[in-house]
Amino acid sequence: MILIIYAHPYPDKSTVNAAMLKQAATHPDVVIRSLYALYPDFNIDVEAEQRAVEKADLVVLQHPMYWYSYPPLMKLWIDNVFTHGWAYGKHAHALKDKPLLWAVTTGGDEDHFGIGAHPGFSVLAQPLQATAIYCHMRWLEPVVFHGAYTADPTALHTHLEYYSARLTAGKED
Repeated sequence: MILIIYAHPYPDKSTVNAAMLKQAATHPDVVIRSLYALYPDFNIDVEAEQRAVEKADLVVLQHPMYWYSYPPLMKLWIDNVFTHGWAYGKHAHALKDKPLLWAVTTGGDEDHFGIGAHPGFSVLAQPLQATAIYCHMRWLEPVVFHGAYTADPTALHTHLEYYSARLTAGKED
């Protein structure tokens, strides 16, 4: 099973994320958990989320880039669900060797993240990559769609096919 943990506070404003979810839903073994729909009060059901993650062959964290990070509910989800003794620690094994794919969209073009004082996009992945490593997960190369505000239909189509292929490959990795 491919588990997509999706966090977008304004999903109706994101054509790219909506298209990505629609494409992902064509896979018969995809389960999408939309955090802002499930937990509008930010009161996460940790046990339900941990059960969902345990069943997954691939965990995907999909969201838009928010001020060079995750939306608040995604961060809270990680903080609450990845608990000591379950996700990390001496006897933790729930996430061991489970692949993690980061699927992120940005409003800015790719060059926005590598000019001037900007650190470059790969640096922005480091906190999530470190979390995956700490929890003994297998970090997969992220799927990134830059320039979501002005998405060219051809580029979007290519990205959707790439995302679909990565979902299939990530489950098998």
